[in-house]
Amino acid sequence: MRSQIAAANWKMNLTYGQGEQLIRDVLAAGIRPASHQQVLFALPFPYLMPMAPLLKGKEGYLTAAQNCHHRKSGAYTGEVSAEMLESIGIPYCLVGHSERREYFRESHQELAEKVNRCLDSGIRPLFCCGEPLPVREEGGQNTYVERQLKESIFHLSSEAFSRLVIAYEPIWAIGTGKTASTEQAQEMHAYLRRVIAGQYGPALSERISLLYGGSVKAGNARELFASPDVDGGLVGGASLVAADFIRIIQSLD
Repeated sequence: MRSQIAAANWKMNLTYGQGEQLIRDVLAAGIRPASHQQVLFALPFPYLMPMAPLLKGKEGYLTAAQNCHHRKSGAYTGEVSAEMLESIGIPYCLVGHSERREYFRESHQELAEKVNRCLDSGIRPLFCCGEPLPVREEGGQNTYVERQLKESIFHLSSEAFSRLVIAYEPIWAIGTGKTASTEQAQEMHAYLRRVIAGQYGPALSERISLLYGGSVKAGNARELFASPDVDGGLVGGASLVAADFIRIIQSLD
């Protein structure tokens, strides 16, 4: 059975006190994820170490970094390496979020190197892909997203690839209030699974968790997650409100 994941991406939001209270409120709901389910908190770098104890002993609740540098080490003031994340026990790291691609001009090759650094450090990459609105309007979303996979993660061996989680995030639906319809989300997820099967075979393709990441809300999560190829969500704004994120966690099938 594929892992089902509700991943909270706080981005650059919340003070430490606000974030700590949010996690405490989510945990207070008493949700016990099933053995195939996980709840991730992708936290700003300063919060990773001090907030980890809040999740200690909470089965199925884990932390994730929002980014890492594509080099192992060096004179990169202000950056954080995958090796550093490994040294403090961080199990997941987002790679290739659309905001990193857009605002920081991260290339396919740079993202491939980040994926390599994470895997070398025993960290599972949560690799993000997705198309902007003009591409969707022209009907080129399949080709666009397929290229993102081919140029950043298809260099991996089958064993390495099996450790990835992939999040499809239609850029036009992030922070805009727009959401891809359930049919659009399922259609793209099914296509991604076919593309992966073409590279690595159907057995491995069926084992990869595919998350939807475009304005997931408490009100649409259950319908989205019920789609056969949607294995959870990468949640932005709704993960900043405990009551909403609790409902999203409860929407995992």
